Amino acid sequence: MALPTTATMGNPGRERPQPDAYAATASASSSPVSWAAIFAGAAGAAALSLILLMLGTGLGLSSVSPWAHDGISKAAFGLSTILWVTFTQLVASGMGGYLAGRLRTKWVEVHRDEIYFRDTVHGFLAWAVSSLVTAALLTSVIGSITNSGVQAGASVGGGIASTAAAATTGAAAMAGSEAAKSDGMTTTMDYFIDSLFRRDTTMAASAAPVGGRAMQSGTVDPVTPVRLAEVARIFMTTIHMEALPAQDVRYVGHLVTQRTGLLQPEAEKRVTDTYARAQASLRDAQTALVQAADTARKASAYAALWLFIALLSGAFVASLAATVGGRQRDA
Repeated sequence: MALPTTATMGNPGRERPQPDAYAATASASSSPVSWAAIFAGAAGAAALSLILLMLGTGLGLSSVSPWAHDGISKAAFGLSTILWVTFTQLVASGMGGYLAGRLRTKWVEVHRDEIYFRDTVHGFLAWAVSSLVTAALLTSVIGSITNSGVQAGASVGGGIASTAAAATTGAAAMAGSEAAKSDGMTTTMDYFIDSLFRRDTTMAASAAPVGGRAMQSGTVDPVTPVRLAEVARIFMTTIHMEALPAQDVRYVGHLVTQRTGLLQPEAEKRVTDTYARAQASLRDAQTALVQAADTARKASAYAALWLFIALLSGAFVASLAATVGGRQRDA
């Protein structure tokens, strides 16, 4: 007859408890996701990312100078910004993933491959939460990067319209806005209108004959602000045409003759030449606007692509760091 063992002497009629029964029950009832560890890693990553971005902003502003040929160049500034953003993502995401893996609950009787997968997911979720928090804190920065491409495309048409509006505003200023003139608010069209009615200072005391009679110097008719505004409206209405209509050339030439004392053919030639110069200036302005919009579009595209690469690298590093922290947790 077998004698009872020591483990069952004080517990007759019952089976001996298994040594890993509690651990197995705890493992079966525990969640595969440790949200506390994920949020802890995300908070650490977001805080470190914010600190590094502030440091990078300070270093970048200290290297930029408003003086020409002084300070860092545009290319070097853009490259350093890309490298710093990437470095920030790698360091912050790595720390967040490591914390999520190291602080998570220990899983008992779980296959090694399953543990590796769970640690990877914990690191990825910590990176995702920290990225959302950082984006919420830096909404203006992220919004300026994503929206600058659309705004650049819209500025092509809007910039041309604003140029015409600025010239029209200049015409209104010539019509009597003395407050605008006192503030020095002039436009390109103001210059062309002024040059159109400019008198030749080398003319003799006896001006060119007008209407069959000679006009003495200083007796020419002044051009009122209303006439100046009218000429500006004529130019702006037809500025996109190949040439100024003949009737407008004659009418404006007549006004120029009254102001300068030039012969009608000479006045009409001045009107035609001034109109051509105004057209060339407008075309140059439109070309500059298109080039600026294209440059902004390319810069926006490059910034978005590099930001995508930096974020993708951060997700990979966070997942990898979580597996390292998880192995050290289970060691």
